[in-house]
Amino acid sequence: MHTETSMQAPLKGIKVVDLSAVVSGPMAAGILADQGADVIKVETQGGDLTRVIGPTVGDLTALFISINRGKRCIVLDLKQAEGARVLRDLIASADVLVENFRPGALARLGFSYEAVAAYNPRLVYLSISGFGQSGPFANYRVYDPVIQAVSGFADAHPDVATGEPKLLQTLLCDKITALTASQAICAALHARATTGQGQKIELSMLDAAVSFLWPEALYNHSFLDAKPPVVPEFGASQRLWQCHDGWFAMITPQDDEFMAMCRVLGKPELKDDPRFATILLRRDHHHALRDILDPLVLKESVHDVVARLGAAGVPVGKVNEKKDLAMDPQIQHNHTLTDTVYPDVGRVRSPRAAAVFPAVQETPAPLAGHLGEHTRTILQELGRSTEQVDALYASGAVR
Repeated sequence: MHTETSMQAPLKGIKVVDLSAVVSGPMAAGILADQGADVIKVETQGGDLTRVIGPTVGDLTALFISINRGKRCIVLDLKQAEGARVLRDLIASADVLVENFRPGALARLGFSYEAVAAYNPRLVYLSISGFGQSGPFANYRVYDPVIQAVSGFADAHPDVATGEPKLLQTLLCDKITALTASQAICAALHARATTGQGQKIELSMLDAAVSFLWPEALYNHSFLDAKPPVVPEFGASQRLWQCHDGWFAMITPQDDEFMAMCRVLGKPELKDDPRFATILLRRDHHHALRDILDPLVLKESVHDVVARLGAAGVPVGKVNEKKDLAMDPQIQHNHTLTDTVYPDVGRVRSPRAAAVFPAVQETPAPLAGHLGEHTRTILQELGRSTEQVDALYASGAVR
């Protein structure tokens, strides 16, 4: 990605104070770090919960590294006056604050939006909640599966065999919230460039999840006055295709794609079958179509049939097992995964930032910090003397 006229990373010069924990807030702040922001992660003495979830070496986990790389880490006891004073100084010079405390918790510590805006009116203050800042569920504790349930995700993706609601085995709602949050922060920074004023952003995981799910998963519930016929759920007829040595996904909504699929699979006559003449008819007769094609596909080698279908213009992709993902030729070509060397851990593999800015010069992949790794340096940047820093450590206000 080296160019003759390299630009700075888009968010270089932006300072972020990340008070959040677990996934939604840290991942949002991590996206800002990927794009050049100086992100300071503030943790309690015990550290972020994600430091102990999943494969762990010391105080680093694979999960923590993926969403906290490139941040500097400081430990503060906000219940001590000196710890709170350090946080106030951090916020006073920050551009962005990210928090996902339960509603009202940060205000009780003296760091509500109104309180901090009084001494930093340019601050963009992102407040993530589970259900919202107010309302019947506002004070409930929330983790991703709870939002999957309430938002409709569990019902929209039921168990294929039983039809019962089912949880997705990924922190989807957390990550949807993070993506929404990072976009909203950038929008507020853009507005600040015009107005000179920061602002508060309120984002609930529930709202982010419903907004993400709605367009196609709840399309039968959109028209309230006009009453178009109810149609099958989006993707209801879609299943993976099984070869003798693997699986692949294929979808042919357009007629030319369907005809190409029929030719590749040796059934060109299907294009003239009235049951399959249009996308709607193919949807209505998808069981009959699968009865014809499934036995043919089962005889195929997955690599061979995917290559032939793809070359013919059919939307297709092989199912990669997790353990083999790094060997996928397109992932290798894109340099999607990067191996970073930690002095005390060795090589760690994780995805690079998904958004690539070709005009920005490549830099080495950043590391995730150990608990309190940068506390002393950050305190010195805030103007604390060596004696003052030592006193803060001795008091337990920092670590």
